[in-house]
Amino acid sequence: MSFERLAGFVLLGVALQGAGLLGAAPARAAYQELDGIVALVNDDVVLASELLSRLEAVQQQIRASNMQAPPNNVLVSQIMERLIIENLQVQEASRRGVQIDDETLTQAVLSVAQQNGLDLEQFRAALAEDGIDFREFREQIRREMMVSRLQRNLIGRRIAISDKDINDLLNSPYYQQMLSDEYRVGHILLTIDEEGGEQARNDARAAAVDIVTQLRAGADFAQMAIARSSSPRALEGGDLGWRRAAELPSIFSQEVLALKPGDVGDPIETQGGIHIIKLLEVRGASMQTQRQAHVRHILVQPSAIRSEAETEALIRGLYAQLQGGADFAELARQNSQDPGSALAGGDLGWTGGDEFVPEFREALAATPDGALSAPFRTQYGWHVLQVLERREQDMSDEARRNMAARVLYERRFEEELVKWQKELRDEAFVELRI
Repeated sequence: MSFERLAGFVLLGVALQGAGLLGAAPARAAYQELDGIVALVNDDVVLASELLSRLEAVQQQIRASNMQAPPNNVLVSQIMERLIIENLQVQEASRRGVQIDDETLTQAVLSVAQQNGLDLEQFRAALAEDGIDFREFREQIRREMMVSRLQRNLIGRRIAISDKDINDLLNSPYYQQMLSDEYRVGHILLTIDEEGGEQARNDARAAAVDIVTQLRAGADFAQMAIARSSSPRALEGGDLGWRRAAELPSIFSQEVLALKPGDVGDPIETQGGIHIIKLLEVRGASMQTQRQAHVRHILVQPSAIRSEAETEALIRGLYAQLQGGADFAELARQNSQDPGSALAGGDLGWTGGDEFVPEFREALAATPDGALSAPFRTQYGWHVLQVLERREQDMSDEARRNMAARVLYERRFEEELVKWQKELRDEAFVELRI
């Protein structure tokens, strides 16, 4: 199986479709003399095997995108920094007691398999066919989930959104743009060595002017980002993906709206670096209405006194009762372990589904009006849901405010994440051994 079938699933920032070993010989030849450790990172290490694996994956990804690869030493520098940041985050997650239990991990891996039309055994075989150890794959997923959970916990505490923030966004042109258009933006970040003084800032300014000149003369943006950018998205060619105007980082959101597709903006200087942006594409997005469902559910969870098998048997028994005509609300009040909905008979109200985990959204989308879903598993336990009815709903003031709050949160989350990662890196002991 080619990992092109897994496109879109990303492990710690590297597309699985780049996990093949083609073109590995130059990298292996260049680093075969290494002693196995390429960096000390606080209490942990980065291994040569990790570096080689990531280098090979990125090289394959670049070839698949028909881009000109920069020299290996440039790629190694970028990849080493990413591996260090990832390592530091995993260490921080472990230090703070962030854990992903085996059952949650298995469900996550199963979800990946199902997204590609495979059961778990077929997926295991497909990984083996591509030379990937299943246990290593699981542990990579576990580390990604740990880091994601850590980021949400820590960064979320640093974000405060007031009613004034929401009102300002609702009254801004960005919110109107958000309802109509989406932007795909390329981003290059040149960091400035704060200890280098004015000379370092002048050097960065000169480098930014040179990059903008080359880009406007036709240089490939993705290749330039891989070779020169220190942004977290550098190895993806600087592509920030599709975003509405209000979701763009505030430091260059106004500049993006002033550009036409294909335009490269002037360098934007901030305290920590210089940003170069290119508007890659624009597309319309009609969000005046939302398809909503009125849904209710029953949730049961395994515990110290109820095994996973017993929990599954319980939800399937409840499902059989519902199919036989039992009252859904009464069964929910008696059995559901969702404290937010159990007393209301499992009623979750009207929803577009965005607030639910992927497995719940999938079950919701696949369930016809008036019907029950089959029992399904999420990270929270076993569910059965019922869709009472659906509607096409104009966005109410409350829904618009909720959307604005989510937009502000995601925008600030990304900005705070970059700051936090820099703080983590600055405070760490790192010794390179290349």
